[in-house]
Amino acid sequence: MDSLTLPIILSGPIVRRAETTQITIWIATSKSYRIHAKMFRISSTKDTNSFTNHEFHTTCKTDTIQMGKQLYVHLINLTPFSGKFPTDTLLGYNIHFQRGSKLQDLNSLGLLSKDNPNSIVYGNLDYPTIYLNSSPHQCNVLYGSCRKPHGDDDDTLTAADHLLEKEFNHLLVRPATLFLMGDQIYADDVADSLFPVITKLEKELIGSREKLEIIDSRLENDPFQTSLNQVNGRQYIMENFCHFTSSNANNHAMKFGEYAALYLLSWSPQLWESIQENSLFNSFDELCNKKQVYFIFSNKERYPKETKEEKFRLKNRYTEHQEAMITFQQSLYRIRRLLANIPTYMMFDDHDITDDWNISYMWKENVKNSPLGSHVVANGLAAYWAFQGWGNAPESFDDRFHWLMKAYFQMLTIGKMEEYHEEWKKTLWDFDSWHFVAPTNPKAVFLDTRTQREYDTEPRPKKFGQLFEETVWAPHLLSKKGWENVTSSLFNSGWNSGSHLILVSPTPLYGMGLIESFIHDYVYPLQVLGVNVHTKVDFEAWKYNGKGFTEFLHRAASWNPNRCIILSGDVHYASAVKADISFKDGRILTINQFTSSPLKNMSFGGVWGLLMKQIMALNALKRKNNRIYRLCTSSYFIKKVEKENQTNTYLWKDQVSYQLLENNSIIETNNNLGFLKIRKRSLKNYLLNHNHKFLQ
Repeated sequence: MDSLTLPIILSGPIVRRAETTQITIWIATSKSYRIHAKMFRISSTKDTNSFTNHEFHTTCKTDTIQMGKQLYVHLINLTPFSGKFPTDTLLGYNIHFQRGSKLQDLNSLGLLSKDNPNSIVYGNLDYPTIYLNSSPHQCNVLYGSCRKPHGDDDDTLTAADHLLEKEFNHLLVRPATLFLMGDQIYADDVADSLFPVITKLEKELIGSREKLEIIDSRLENDPFQTSLNQVNGRQYIMENFCHFTSSNANNHAMKFGEYAALYLLSWSPQLWESIQENSLFNSFDELCNKKQVYFIFSNKERYPKETKEEKFRLKNRYTEHQEAMITFQQSLYRIRRLLANIPTYMMFDDHDITDDWNISYMWKENVKNSPLGSHVVANGLAAYWAFQGWGNAPESFDDRFHWLMKAYFQMLTIGKMEEYHEEWKKTLWDFDSWHFVAPTNPKAVFLDTRTQREYDTEPRPKKFGQLFEETVWAPHLLSKKGWENVTSSLFNSGWNSGSHLILVSPTPLYGMGLIESFIHDYVYPLQVLGVNVHTKVDFEAWKYNGKGFTEFLHRAASWNPNRCIILSGDVHYASAVKADISFKDGRILTINQFTSSPLKNMSFGGVWGLLMKQIMALNALKRKNNRIYRLCTSSYFIKKVEKENQTNTYLWKDQVSYQLLENNSIIETNNNLGFLKIRKRSLKNYLLNHNHKFLQ
């Protein structure tokens, strides 16, 4: 393949951590630059249709890490030269790039030109803008999760850009922050038509080849040496060499550059433009002619029927994936502009690394003890750090962490990945501070429910009718040590008891009870019949471990927030829940939970989807205008009770009510984006769809 000329800016700018004392901007480039940014205070004229810019003097420090031959990730940190950044007013910025004697900025690169489709400015503004809200009683938050390029239907994240486009100068309506709560990429579910592209981009971005055969020598031999780089060729490798359990792992990202390419392609249109200009997309038949598609039945003489059927099936899937990504590519101009104009905080869930990530103790041990599996997880974590985690909380990563990342990727770029490999991998696996507190107003604490799990060594019994007894291995999504780390981070952030608090949990604390109960009572016990439902159905909601659920409630209550809001995603439906919790010792906690999912990955299709929708309809009918009364026994069993039958023997009890949506249901299964307006006396939650209309 001829070398590609990659665009100067691969992705970004993306506004990340933003507060009155500092503003952090993330950007990825294909070449090394000295980068400097300037801030402006923006005022509107009397007619509000034109604006004046006043430079706000700042100190600028840019940290850069080279992660490949053509991949430089920069974190720009701006602090006021004196005083603080003003609140409740528009702040604009420009970024300057210097390479040798050549100077460029966002304007010369075409990003500030209103006639350029790549423009990242709104209206008559001259620069991309943000604002910092001053009051926890006047806060607008966008939130969502689960965005897959070839997911069904249109990309709902564009609704946020439409909203900012309309309200960019109306700060009572304009959202102040965006929370992305998991599955920003689908590393385990890469579209067939995208797979050849990310493998080519990996080579261009990194330079030297990431030698996976050093990690697992079986990859030196066929068929694995060949299938590793073929469409549909990785399922066996992921299952048997890595011990992953994703059912869609036939194109699973494995190399760091592949993970990086997925992020770059998820947030910016410019790499897509390069792909189109260089004709990197091929038809299915073209790939077959180049022997770039893996077929299980490759011997036409021996398996004529099977060969024909497999080729027909894969061609249809390839075409479906290709068509599904057309609107996704078109949406990226708006997505890029959105991310340049709103502080965005991000937390991983499983698909950012792999489906079922750490779903059970055995899963974690099997993968950790697999040289190739543990390496792939480390690649995913390194990519998460570079593209998401670093900007969330830069201070969480000390000098040693930075040095090791730079040293490892310097060696990877020149083909000597083994130099720091073991130390690099161990550091990423052992890191325990992916959680963070966002400096929003009110503050938001993001929980890491993936790497800080705790697993019961003695599973509790679960009966399936009168015929079977099964055991449940659902994990504590956050260990005791994990909660202690979160508590320490929260109070060290300056948050005080009695203040408002947002808790971001990728998985909802309160799910749809009937759905979860159906999975718990009828689906999971199918394992005794040989069905691997533990990983086919994500059996890892908070409620599946009563002790872990109770710990969540006790921790939240001990912090004593004035108002406790939980934002969640993951489950591929949206809902709004209010819970009033009473503890045995007399403490009371009220939780308002809002869930938004998916942004682009409608999942309730086919036979399974039809079944789940019927369950949801029954759920909505039972829950509508009713409260659910539950209590937790001393053995951490959570059970539903009638109001009049409540006893005094409990650890806690709650009253749960589900709020109706516009469709007169308690759930929304279409793609959606949450928009929460926090006011002194009210919480108003809306759902936006891809037509940027309110669903609630």
